[in-house]
Order: sequence, then structure tokens, then C-alpha cells
Amino acid sequence: MAQVIITFKIMPEKPDCDLNSIQEQAEQFIKEFGGEVGKVEKAPVGFGLIALVMMFVMDESLGSTEELEDKIQQLKDVASVEVTDVRRAIG
Repeated sequence: MAQVIITFKIMPEKPDCDLNSIQEQAEQFIKEFGGEVGKVEKAPVGFGLIALVMMFVMDESLGSTEELEDKIQQLKDVASVEVTDVRRAIG
């Protein structure tokens, strides 16, 4: 099976949330799911709100990321998790 690169956009509930804590916990969930976190960016959204944009690689045989999204969304201070991009890795 091929590898896929998934991009999550994690929105905090409010501007003063601890993004580092959210990132650490989300990375742990991704590792437990079978993924490997590559790049993490903080993207300004507006009104002081900053989203976490996390890219990770996983084997496509793992299937849907819905269960992973649900786990991350249940974290304290997380308002939503959205898959913004899915690409098949070539090479």
C-alpha cells in the first residue's frame, strides 16, 4: 500500500488556549494511530485566533482518519478538527 500525507487544521476554542499542549497531545494520538508527524504550523485565523496545521504521513491501509479526528476534537480547548488535504506520497 502507498503512503498518504494528511493535513489537519485544528481550531482552538478561544485565542488564549495552550496550543503547545494541544499540539503535544495531538502528536501523541497521531503516533498511536500509526502516523508520523512531519510539519506543524501555526496559522492566524482572525481576531487573535491561531489554528494548528499539522501534516503527517500514514499508510493508506489504515483507512479513514475519522476516529483520530474525533479523539483530537475531544481534547480540552479544541473546537474543531478538519482534514484540509489528502495526498498520496510518490516515491
